[in-house]
Amino acid sequence: MSMVDQQKIRRSRTGLIAHDPALAQPGYTLFAPMYGDGTVYLLNMDGKVAHTWRLPYRPGLYGHLLPNGHLFYGGKIMEDLDRFEGWARFKGGAVLEVDWNGKILWELKQPDHHHDGLLLRNGNVLLLCSATLPAGVTRRVRGGLAGSEQPGGAISSDYLVERTTDGRVVWEWRAWEHMEPEDHPITSPSDSRTEWTHGNGIAELPGGDILLSFRQISTLVRINRRTGNIDWKLGAPPLSGQHAPSPLANGHILLFDNGPFRVDTGAQPFSRALEIDPATRAIVWTYEDGTTPGSRHFFFSSRISNAQRLPNGNTLINDGLYGRFFEVTPGGDAVWEYVNPHFGSATTAPKGQTNNVFRAYRYSAEEIARAQRA
Repeated sequence: MSMVDQQKIRRSRTGLIAHDPALAQPGYTLFAPMYGDGTVYLLNMDGKVAHTWRLPYRPGLYGHLLPNGHLFYGGKIMEDLDRFEGWARFKGGAVLEVDWNGKILWELKQPDHHHDGLLLRNGNVLLLCSATLPAGVTRRVRGGLAGSEQPGGAISSDYLVERTTDGRVVWEWRAWEHMEPEDHPITSPSDSRTEWTHGNGIAELPGGDILLSFRQISTLVRINRRTGNIDWKLGAPPLSGQHAPSPLANGHILLFDNGPFRVDTGAQPFSRALEIDPATRAIVWTYEDGTTPGSRHFFFSSRISNAQRLPNGNTLINDGLYGRFFEVTPGGDAVWEYVNPHFGSATTAPKGQTNNVFRAYRYSAEEIARAQRA
């Protein structure tokens, strides 16, 4: 047997790769390996672990700090994993709030929850969930790989549910009641038809409306919380399988545009981070790797991933499929980079292990101090 590590990413290099203290935003980076043991890591700028939370429902989806300093965490309940192809990779099932020491303050379970959840400003919890489409709607779904539906021809889609932290349902929103399948076909001809929309990220806007990202149909929508109507949307082009919409202080939206199949270019697949002005739908800032269209494919993560605008104007980007977090200036220069050294699962052969990270976030020293006090 070869003495060479058979995991390619681990064989190249992990941990802290680069750091320019003069240009990088100081702080701590939080992430949770998707195939880990339920540990959430907090790194300092030198790539050293400053704190960990060891949480139940393993492996996790991801965690982020709340304004009160507590950790919001989405975990996976290892039941009902075979609903359809891919479900086991992104299902959740539980969300919870914990303090600095990992004490659970409340938790909710929702069997069909997946990908994302939020603690809203009103104190309730918003969950992204999956349900089987009504037969009449299923027949209207266009695109994707013919014959790849679930057994019996079923197709799933997404709904949102808002619950109080003690479990009461107070609001629901279903994609198929507000979107016409004919107007939102599955973008890539090679994508499975097990799902129509495949929601992957939600965000609350300052006025209370909700941003919801759909990967399968490469569409970002804004949901009016008062009426339930979609009052703004952006699709393909320019988007392609995007993830993690994030509202910015200037009213713009930052997201990770994965790019597995682009309807407006003949180029190889490539990823980018985009800042979009919703008033004009214009792309006002972008990060791509390489300096020419021919080198765009140097940066490509077909799934997961996110981007975060930092206080100094830099952007932290999570190249999720490769567990790589890097910070770039507005001009696109890298000033910090780290590769997740935690690979899973331990029962998987090395060639099949991954260091995937769904999302990563940077927090200031002041925010971490508040978390410690909380």
